[in-house]
Amino acid sequence: MEGGIEESVRLLSSESRWVDGSEVDSESPPLSLHEEEISREGYGSIRRRLVKKPQRLDSFDVEAMGISNSHDHHSKDLSIWPTLAMAFQTLGVVYGDLGTSPLYVFSDVFSKVPIKSDADVLGALSLVMYTIALLPLAKYVFIVLKANDNGEGGTFALYSLICRYANVSLLPNRQQADERISSFKLKLPTPELERALNIKEGLERRSSLKTLLLLLVLMGTSMIIGDGILTPAMSVMSAVSGLQGEIPGVDTNSVVILSIVILVGLFSIQRFGTSKVGFMFAPALALWFFCLGSIGMYNLFKHDITVLKAINPAYIYYFFKRNSAKAWSALGGCVLCITGSEAMFADLGHFSVLSIQIAFSFVVFPCLMLAYMGQAAYLIRYPSSAERIFYDSVPATLAAMIASQAMISATFSCIKQSMALGCCPRMKIVHTSRKFMGQIYIPVINWFLMIMCIIVVATFRSTTDIANAYGIAEVGVMMVSTTLVTLVMLLIWQTNLFLALCFPLVFGTVELIYLSSVLTKIKEGGWLPLAFASCFLCIMYTWSYGSVLKYQSEVREKISMDFLLELGSTLGTVRVPGIGLLYNELVQGIPSIFGQFLLTLPAIHSTLVFVCIKYIPVPVVPQEERFLFRRVCPKDYHMFRCIARYGYKDIRKEDHNAFEQLLVESLEKFLRREAQEMALENSIADMELDSISVRSRDSDFPVDGVEELQIPLMHDQRMEEASTSTLEEPVTILPSSVMSSDEDPSLEYELSALREAINSGFTYLLAHGDVRARKDSWFIKKLVINYFYSFLRRNCRAGAANMSVPHMNIMEVSMTYMV
Repeated sequence: MEGGIEESVRLLSSESRWVDGSEVDSESPPLSLHEEEISREGYGSIRRRLVKKPQRLDSFDVEAMGISNSHDHHSKDLSIWPTLAMAFQTLGVVYGDLGTSPLYVFSDVFSKVPIKSDADVLGALSLVMYTIALLPLAKYVFIVLKANDNGEGGTFALYSLICRYANVSLLPNRQQADERISSFKLKLPTPELERALNIKEGLERRSSLKTLLLLLVLMGTSMIIGDGILTPAMSVMSAVSGLQGEIPGVDTNSVVILSIVILVGLFSIQRFGTSKVGFMFAPALALWFFCLGSIGMYNLFKHDITVLKAINPAYIYYFFKRNSAKAWSALGGCVLCITGSEAMFADLGHFSVLSIQIAFSFVVFPCLMLAYMGQAAYLIRYPSSAERIFYDSVPATLAAMIASQAMISATFSCIKQSMALGCCPRMKIVHTSRKFMGQIYIPVINWFLMIMCIIVVATFRSTTDIANAYGIAEVGVMMVSTTLVTLVMLLIWQTNLFLALCFPLVFGTVELIYLSSVLTKIKEGGWLPLAFASCFLCIMYTWSYGSVLKYQSEVREKISMDFLLELGSTLGTVRVPGIGLLYNELVQGIPSIFGQFLLTLPAIHSTLVFVCIKYIPVPVVPQEERFLFRRVCPKDYHMFRCIARYGYKDIRKEDHNAFEQLLVESLEKFLRREAQEMALENSIADMELDSISVRSRDSDFPVDGVEELQIPLMHDQRMEEASTSTLEEPVTILPSSVMSSDEDPSLEYELSALREAINSGFTYLLAHGDVRARKDSWFIKKLVINYFYSFLRRNCRAGAANMSVPHMNIMEVSMTYMV
């Protein structure tokens, strides 16, 4: 019986380029074998093809995670006791704001609605109870927390999640290789789900929708930062104001001065980290919630247990019917009972979903219910105590300033995420925990929040006026979260359309009602969070806008590969021993700054590596998938591209020695694998010719070497890498005809040239770029780019490339980008 083997070989070329002249980028996959059973005219045959599969020539971990098991923080299954311990810690970080809301809710509500009968108290209590049950419990605990991005929460985490499923990022540096990162975990819409596909295509096709989505996310983040200013001011002043009337001689000036002193102390301890602060605050908050629940129960049974009737929502109707416009105004005070709800989602990176759910469902929610019911029972007995209800119904006032920690930590997390996604100027970030990488401290933001809190306290001098500003920030963040989670439901979860629309209809309607109430307080202090949000929004959007224009300018002005080929391997200058690391933002093509180095320097390094630090819209990128390598130009040029991919939660250490060592080891691995691939291709090509001659002599005789080819290339090597260190030499199963490095003169020559370059040292080639608007640009664009964006670039932290490199190893050239 005659049989045949039909083989096709797809050869890789190191000089291959895209249509635009740039080199084949790092997503070019290695070769592997697939078999297909084919029946042709009664004869069985096997067709083997060499096809492209995702490769991982990314073996080194540059400035990467120094925290053991940090990637497993959310993925591993915690046992019950660690989960309970983490739930206990959430009390000190997440729930301080919610837990201290009884300080000021009823006093603010009844400052607008005088108590004329028990129905007023029952109506206000019913309104508070159902607000807490509907928004923090139903919305956040059971729905929004599930929309996390691999354990990360907040508006930017939702934006990152959407960016992975739909290419809506304004920065055009996305690659297909990014989608093969395991943390992407994409389950893309299928053709059967036309709704999800239509939403995805609509977002990707219209740049206006991309911009609108980004503005929405930036607005939510700006509101959280504004919340981080108002929460400490509100909580501390509420706690200190309880001293008035209890201690003779304590007046408003004394309250303001003492509040400022406490605020300075609160922000001074932030540098010790969320973990230490949380451990310090958690026992106090646990005692706080215990006091809230026990004293609320005491007041409930002692004064009037009939307030349990407020479970009937009809009292809300009677409350509005009796007080009409005043009741509508009182909603601005009622919304204070849910302040800090967004912190449950924004602080998710510090804890787990289950720990936050347990703490709220079994501790926070019941204690708050008892506290408010106890206060209502006391008010029915003593209606004249409405102004000081908390301090009169609780024998002792605890340190309520610990409530500020939730929004301070949330602000740090949001700033870190926005920086990684290119929407905020670079700042110094201090990682305060070796165990949990999400626990960070940003000095500039910390002291900025402290100064703004002091100004707010000194200016407003009253918790009532601060409360008017407080509500707008909280409701604004909630509405942004509702919008983004609805989009996640439609695009990613692919929820039933009716259920997906019920989410914004129910929760969005409640939030709109509250928003309509708090907006009436704009003249009474509500303008403050809007001013804060507008300021931060302008800063972040200006940075994002300028960064996108700069990247587009680099893409337009990149150097043609044909030009480099015309220069030859000497690049038109002298090549001296050494390794030059040229940092740039391009994922493809040769940056124009390289031409400036060729013109400025009398010589260039014998080995050049174009390093691109790129942030992917995922929380973390696994170490073994972090780096992509590809050769640029023919072999004798000794030029390579390295794309270092990081998630917005990844830590980048500033140790240039480890960076250099890992880069070299990775580059050697890349060269060896490349030589193995080329040797395998040549071997297969030879076997194809041999198989033709063998088949002509004896069709039943097996072809030597074909059995080895049934094993996919890199298969055993990847299995080996999965169980050993990434720095160990891989073991690859190859045909016996594939030569070793000793038998490959070109590989041995290239490795010796690399070693010679290593001995001569590393040089960091950096660009000192100046971004200017073109002369024919609009006046507004010139104002934004030439002044605002340039000011931010001059005063923000230096680029990621500077690390802790000695100045003698850095070369910088100036470059002006016309956008």
